[in-house]
Amino acid sequence: MYSIRFFIRWWLWPLLFCLITPARAALPPSVDGQPVPTLAPMLERVLPAVVNISTVTRIETAEHPLLRDPFFRHFFAIPNQRQPRENSSLGSGIIVDAKRGLVLSNHHVIAKAAAIRVTLHDGRTLEATLIGSDPETDIAVLRIPTEHLTALPLADSEQLRVGDFVVAIGNPFGLRQTVTSGIVSGLGRTGLGIEGYENFIQTDASINPGNSGGPLVNLRGELVGMNTAILAPGGGNIGIGFAIPTNMARAILEQLVEFGAVRRGLFGVAVQDLTDELAGALRLGNLEGALITTVERGSAADEAGLRPSDVILKLNDKPVRGASDLRNQFGLLRVGEVVKLEILRDGKPRRLSGRVADPYRHYIAGERLSPMLAGALFGELDTSSGIPAIPIGTVDPDSPAWLAGLREGDRLVQVNGQRVGDPRDIAQILRASKGLYSLRIQRGDDLLLLSRN
Repeated sequence: MYSIRFFIRWWLWPLLFCLITPARAALPPSVDGQPVPTLAPMLERVLPAVVNISTVTRIETAEHPLLRDPFFRHFFAIPNQRQPRENSSLGSGIIVDAKRGLVLSNHHVIAKAAAIRVTLHDGRTLEATLIGSDPETDIAVLRIPTEHLTALPLADSEQLRVGDFVVAIGNPFGLRQTVTSGIVSGLGRTGLGIEGYENFIQTDASINPGNSGGPLVNLRGELVGMNTAILAPGGGNIGIGFAIPTNMARAILEQLVEFGAVRRGLFGVAVQDLTDELAGALRLGNLEGALITTVERGSAADEAGLRPSDVILKLNDKPVRGASDLRNQFGLLRVGEVVKLEILRDGKPRRLSGRVADPYRHYIAGERLSPMLAGALFGELDTSSGIPAIPIGTVDPDSPAWLAGLREGDRLVQVNGQRVGDPRDIAQILRASKGLYSLRIQRGDDLLLLSRN
């Protein structure tokens, strides 16, 4: 023990001497011929692909009833037009395609933004256009001018292992491009209630407010995830951060670029986790999978031959770890895509195949109602939210319906101030009005009025 201590002390003297000598204040490039580990060369390649995102959101302020009186406004010289209040927020983003100017970020960073500005590593500030966003996975894609951009290469996040070193980069608390490091603490985290589809990478690299949308990279400088959330019971960082895996982000990005929205299919099964108790009762042994509880009649799952009590073991040759994992995998499949399933039925393995169905196959095309609403799909009257409304399916970007303000997932309540109880009511109202002047819609929890000039 003494000899070891002596060796350490003797070895440290040259290093300590270098550190306290003014002419050699920085760490030397090597010690005893061995290079000092540093992430600087990797970060020099990565940082130009990381951007800061600032948004402006306009909020209509609540108005006192007296302010609605024209005489009162005239007497006190109050302008007739209310001035909306503006909020600003900060986040981060990742350039993933320099040729097309594509920037990946979080949906919650740009949600309801009236203006989005992207600041590059070299100091340039550019106006960004929102291509599309998906609240269910908290992913958004922006487009910026393509001059002199650097993109970050994407890694296969399926190759990540617990214990791999990772680096988080972002814009925490408004500080530009802060770098923190750590390891992968866990994979496939679900059930957190953060997003609709959860398959998070957990890391102890510090992630703070403003890091959202920034990259999580491996030591080769490749993107393995996008920082999105932290677990902070006391309001501060406790070393539990979450990132969306690159493979999920890539699949969502491709759909957002192609369609402006994510077109998820419908398979028609309800599943639950295969617990030890259920596995024992069904004499399945120690298996991972998702237990089918119900199969919707006439659905794609029904046509594929699935039955209640079947256990799905693999989807497209990928193991299914549970109900949430199966939902995540289905959430990345496109309409019409062929699905290969490995199941267990009555203790015997089987292989089945099906095709992901279009959830809007029974909707009416907007051009059948009016040329002014072409490009959107309209469903039958739905009262499940408490407000009778017509659900809106997919909306083609730059179509008349898109330019009128309709988006997928909206619920149409009124057309030109008149309630609609059936898609065909829309056609009658527009013919009688001889034009489209306003649409009242429900978007999430908000009731909005879209007016046309």
